[in-house]
Amino acid sequence: MRHVAAPRFSCRARVLLAFVSAAACAPTSGPATRGVEAPAAATAGAATPGVATLSCLSSGDGYLRAKLGGAVEAQLDWPNSGTECQGESRGSPPGVRLSFRRDSSKPDLLLVFGLTGVLEGKPAREVAANVTVIVQGTSQIYGTLGDSRCTVDSLTQKPLPAPHTYRVEARGFCTQPAHAVRGDGDVLVSTFEFAGPVDYGDSVDPGAR
Repeated sequence: MRHVAAPRFSCRARVLLAFVSAAACAPTSGPATRGVEAPAAATAGAATPGVATLSCLSSGDGYLRAKLGGAVEAQLDWPNSGTECQGESRGSPPGVRLSFRRDSSKPDLLLVFGLTGVLEGKPAREVAANVTVIVQGTSQIYGTLGDSRCTVDSLTQKPLPAPHTYRVEARGFCTQPAHAVRGDGDVLVSTFEFAGPVDYGDSVDPGAR
């Protein structure tokens, strides 16, 4: 897996440490956090941030749009510039994971999408999705705790210059909310759409292009 330096997610270890801190030092392996999607590691296909500029994709066409209601009310419209996005393949369950955050977001939100059954380079429809919403710097973590509450209508992939790395674009919705991992409250991500990089790394599908 190739790594690109980033201000907040320079390597997978720091990402997971941030995730644990956001959970107010709760055990990550206990029932409270089981099924919550951890943030993706830095992706080779993502744009390399400069001193003053952070962007999602070097091609300039990354983004996240989402409508959140409940404990977190927000209408997100994050363009490529200023948005950090990362993605990778995952093993259990097989699929991909993408993370999105934005420095200027108030509150400081991190959204993580786990998409089940997505294969390298291949389009997909009716994909089951696990969605996690993290309010960074607080103990607020909301997760669907599985992939039965959210669905990706359509997903397309376009190769990026780095080997086994793709621009993944997806559109979907949730019919049930993400519940607080600890405490009360929930967040409904009623609609979402995004485009970001996924590095499949060593998880190469034999039928991939």
